[in-house]
Amino acid sequence: MTGQEATPRLDYRAAEVELRSRQKTSKGAPAYSRFVNRPAGRRLAALAYVAGLTPNQVTVLSALFTYTALGLIALGPSRLASSVAISVLLLVGYALDAADGQLARLRGGGSPAGEWLDHVVDAIKIALLHLAVFLHWYRHYDLDERLLLIPLGYLVVQSVFFFATMLTDALRRSHRGISRNFMAGEGKSSVLYSLLVLPTDYGLLCLAFSLLWWQTGFVVLYGAFAAAAAGFLLLALPKWYLELRKLGS
Repeated sequence: MTGQEATPRLDYRAAEVELRSRQKTSKGAPAYSRFVNRPAGRRLAALAYVAGLTPNQVTVLSALFTYTALGLIALGPSRLASSVAISVLLLVGYALDAADGQLARLRGGGSPAGEWLDHVVDAIKIALLHLAVFLHWYRHYDLDERLLLIPLGYLVVQSVFFFATMLTDALRRSHRGISRNFMAGEGKSSVLYSLLVLPTDYGLLCLAFSLLWWQTGFVVLYGAFAAAAAGFLLLALPKWYLELRKLGS
């Protein structure tokens, strides 16, 4: 994401204060993303601003952290130290993913090319993450082969969810004639809702990888997240469809 840099130039504290007033809506955001990742992204965005980085550079940094973790999942052994390192890399990558958009807003707005880059990096992440888990289970876990269907099913669910979310958002904006901007979305979700959808939170999944060394614990937890994501998708798809039907009537 790129944009015209705001003037006059701000220091770190002023940049963070300014970002607090430019936050996206919390509507639909699960608890970790809402209360931990976005504030972390805000601080990283302020640091990136002071360092003179562009939003696209922050996106690339996010990809480097995330894809390094995915490589370790797919190819590395199941050990405590590597599991913790994977979790940390994923969490930093996720925070940087929240930072690039905030940096763009601070600098005066994003660009279509920057938004495209951000979403393509996310789409690749979703595909590779669950394929990496599949490879790790196949190479390092002693499992019934039928359990290998869990990461493959999780991949399908997350890919459909990502596509449906992006398409639904685009159709809403097309109908309303609203261009994408930092105030995208309307309203906010309650704290209770954010907690209820916590099992679908990518940040919580990142934390779960610290248990990758523990076969039984990770398989059960990862499987529970997969089931929660599938259940949420089954509820969300008809809701979005009915919403769009109303927009077209």
